[in-house]
Amino acid sequence: MKYLLLIYTPEDVTPEPGTDMTEAYYKYTNDLATSGKLLAGEALERSDTATTVTVRDGKTLTTDGPFAETNEVLGGFYMVDATDLDDAIAWAAKIPGATIGKIEVRPVHEFPDM
Repeated sequence: MKYLLLIYTPEDVTPEPGTDMTEAYYKYTNDLATSGKLLAGEALERSDTATTVTVRDGKTLTTDGPFAETNEVLGGFYMVDATDLDDAIAWAAKIPGATIGKIEVRPVHEFPDM
């Protein structure tokens, strides 16, 4: 089953190249890929680069920045092919950002073939 592991961390602690946190992410990503469970994963740019889109009465409205003001922001994600929720949680717990933020584990909805 596919799960999205959403990484929420304080934005002011974004790992810089060459740091222990960055090295931990490289190792984690390699371990996940080697396991055959990695389907996708990306880091995101800072939240102040975001644009929020809403459509009301057929009109598209945009707002600079993220949707909500929070201490922790979505910084990246991994999509994994886990055996079950327990397997997805075990992989989420190994994400380096879990030590400074939160990891949301969410099943990916599978649409029937059309």
